[in-house]
Amino acid sequence: MTYLLVILGIMALPLLSQVYINFTYKKYLKHDSSQNISGFEVARKILDSNRLNDIHIVATPGMLTDHYDPSRNVIRLSNDIFDKNTISSVSVAAHECGHALQKKDGYLFMKIRTFLVPIVNFSNKIAYIILFIGFLLEYSGLIEIAIVLMSTGVLFQLITLPVEINASKRAKKELIKLNLINKEEETKVTNVLTAAALTYVAGLLSSLLELFRLVLIINNRRN
Repeated sequence: MTYLLVILGIMALPLLSQVYINFTYKKYLKHDSSQNISGFEVARKILDSNRLNDIHIVATPGMLTDHYDPSRNVIRLSNDIFDKNTISSVSVAAHECGHALQKKDGYLFMKIRTFLVPIVNFSNKIAYIILFIGFLLEYSGLIEIAIVLMSTGVLFQLITLPVEINASKRAKKELIKLNLINKEEETKVTNVLTAAALTYVAGLLSSLLELFRLVLIINNRRN
């Protein structure tokens, strides 16, 4: 019964969080910004006011594909965010600028996350190979090694949470400081930013449940 609940949790958490963020994102994509300003313009104003004129802002295909690329000094905004003047576009654009501000200020958790990226990428690739071999040979020792390697991914997700939450706090602060939103819009912006943060929380919980599932498998084999 426990194993079944874990499986359901692994499947349900990312799905439910994605449904929620899509609902919130699309809802506020219909709410025009009072300042009649696009996501691109919001990002440019925030960056310029913080002397980050060297960061480029470009449009990228897809929905919710927005991200800050510190290695290339580029903020990529999906077309709806880049072009439109809505609460969603304002919120998401400001959030990505929040990451740029983190890099400028040397935000500790962002430094740690950046350091972990190559380690996690390597660990995840090799972990699934070892896991497959462990199940194939029915050797619990290999599965345990895979669990240890996969735990680096959980650590990465754990570090990502304060990075994302802090970026959202910076985003809202900048929007208010630069008068890019009015008092009534503050709550709406918070709703968009909170929905985005919940996806990372759900991802972390899902990964923890996945590790717990593997531990249950090993215990069942030993018993």
